[in-house]
Amino acid sequence: MSQMPRQAALPPCPSCAEPLDAADRFCGACGYDLSAVPSRPDDHPTLTMNGSAQPAPAQAAAGPTGPTVSGTAVPGAALSGITANGAGVSGAGPSRAGASGVAAAALPPQSASGVPVPQGSGASVPQGPGVPPSGPAAPVPPAPGAPLPSAPPASGASGVTGGAGVSGVRFDRPSEPDEYALQAPDPRVAAEAAVVAETAQVCVACRAGRVDDDGYCENCGHAQPRERDHMELESGPLAAVSDRGLRHHRNEDAFGLGRTALPDGSPALVAIVCDGVSSATRPDDASLAASKTARESLLAALPQGTHPQQAMHEAIVAASHAVNALADEPATAREHAPHQNAPACTLVGSIVTPGLLVVGWVGDSRAYWVPADRSSPPARLTEDDSWAAQMVAAGLMSEAEAYADERAHAITGWLGADAYELEPHTASFKPDRPGVVVVCTDGLWNYAEAAEEMAEVLPPDASARPLHSARVLVGHALDGGGHDNVTVAVVPFPAPAQGAGSA
Repeated sequence: MSQMPRQAALPPCPSCAEPLDAADRFCGACGYDLSAVPSRPDDHPTLTMNGSAQPAPAQAAAGPTGPTVSGTAVPGAALSGITANGAGVSGAGPSRAGASGVAAAALPPQSASGVPVPQGSGASVPQGPGVPPSGPAAPVPPAPGAPLPSAPPASGASGVTGGAGVSGVRFDRPSEPDEYALQAPDPRVAAEAAVVAETAQVCVACRAGRVDDDGYCENCGHAQPRERDHMELESGPLAAVSDRGLRHHRNEDAFGLGRTALPDGSPALVAIVCDGVSSATRPDDASLAASKTARESLLAALPQGTHPQQAMHEAIVAASHAVNALADEPATAREHAPHQNAPACTLVGSIVTPGLLVVGWVGDSRAYWVPADRSSPPARLTEDDSWAAQMVAAGLMSEAEAYADERAHAITGWLGADAYELEPHTASFKPDRPGVVVVCTDGLWNYAEAAEEMAEVLPPDASARPLHSARVLVGHALDGGGHDNVTVAVVPFPAPAQGAGSA
């Protein structure tokens, strides 16, 4: 009797698992609405888990070459069954699962009690309920809680790759890590970046741009503060602060502090403050040279027994020579402009010993005496070399009128190659009570001109906290407008013994 060719397995009903025709819209057994079932995917996985996969078109056209495992024909396998990882798959007849296109090897083999059979044990897979196993007897189920044995490597004789047909997962793919390690940076590049980050200066305005060699930000173009724009120094019991101010583009002031011992072992404190003349060439270099030279001269002369007042005179002369030498330098010639004077500056200094106070000056920088007992009157210790001071000394104008004139701050004495005549001024005092000497430029005393005003601004604990007091005085000038560079040194009297510092 001729037979019709066996048709491919029909898809089952999602509700009752009865076979369905391709044109059915409702299940003929249970009436399930098949329109609610999503369409099957177009891809053809190697092994399927839902039993709905159809054979590949090429294999269907060629005819059945062997039993189908998960909808894929296994070429070269015997019709009586194949072995995948040692588990026998029977091809004797179509079961319910076989009719639905689900191969017996698609699920792990189980024993009659429902416990999975270890793969590779040689046990065969039953084809349906009540069918005894065709191979050896099923092994004893493992004890509760015991781990199940893992699948051995795939058998080459089965024709099924790596046992994937048993577990539904392809084991022929290499395992992938949970996280992929990033490529390690080149240590040479990291080291170079670290060096650049350490050496590069960041803009103080935008906090992002790098500062070029000219002192300007490459990002926002902001000019960066120079080293001399704000300077602070505390040397034991004395201290000084210098600031550029709010109107000038650079700080043309400079100061020098020092401590030494007289031949008898008593201490001596030295403070020098210089103010560069803005209308001259290189005023900042002039003030720096003068303050450095005067300081070194005093620290060298006092230990040798030179009288402090004589030592101050010699220090001013030495500072003048240092400023004069700047006029012959090539840098001065390059920066010199028509109607500009040679480098010039003013100078004021003080020497404090246990029983003597000496001041010296040229120009309009000043020194004030402020006693610790504020009930005693303060005093100004210097007289300006200025137009206003000459008008007052000649009796032509009152002090208020003279300093209200626009010519008030025109100086008549300074350190520089084109100075009319060098006349260092020195004076010595022997205060009978402790106090503080305030040595400053006109950038400060313009906002506290009278001695009483200076004493009012100076903190009461200036002798114990000289740096704090200097900061307060500079802050007072900046709060007043900061129209000029501001520099001040605070020196306590009498000079404390060696080793004693500010509290």
